[in-house]
Amino acid sequence: MTITILVDADACPVKDEVYRVADRFKAEVRVVSNSPLRVPVSERVKRVVVSDGFDAADDWIAEHADDRSVVVTGDILLAERCLKAGARVLKHDGREFDAASIGSAIATRAIMEDLRAGMDGVGGGPPPFRKADRSNFLQALDRVMVGMGRG
Repeated sequence: MTITILVDADACPVKDEVYRVADRFKAEVRVVSNSPLRVPVSERVKRVVVSDGFDAADDWIAEHADDRSVVVTGDILLAERCLKAGARVLKHDGREFDAASIGSAIATRAIMEDLRAGMDGVGGGPPPFRKADRSNFLQALDRVMVGMGRG
């Protein structure tokens, strides 16, 4: 069975890396966003534009995730939904969400949200995306694809 990579694309810095790895493994790619994004011309890469409704892209991805999917997202709550559906989930920096890590990630997210709320909008956001993050992502996606190909 074919592996499908579902990309939460609106703020994804590693789309080009996804396309390269997917091509090597002959995987399907669904680039999901609220507005049209440029995707490579390929039978296996499809752009999915959803409404601009709150969490519309997340809902589409979660509904299509299964045990033959790899989801690429930085959204912790979407990651949890996809893990429950049996998908593998990678952050943009290559770290993998799994059953053991998702609970603490959700707890940390809630704590940070509370801290930001108490600071009247003062906050840093995520750290800058680095070259090493891109490299780590490529290695992680390759490792996940190899593992799923054996399954």
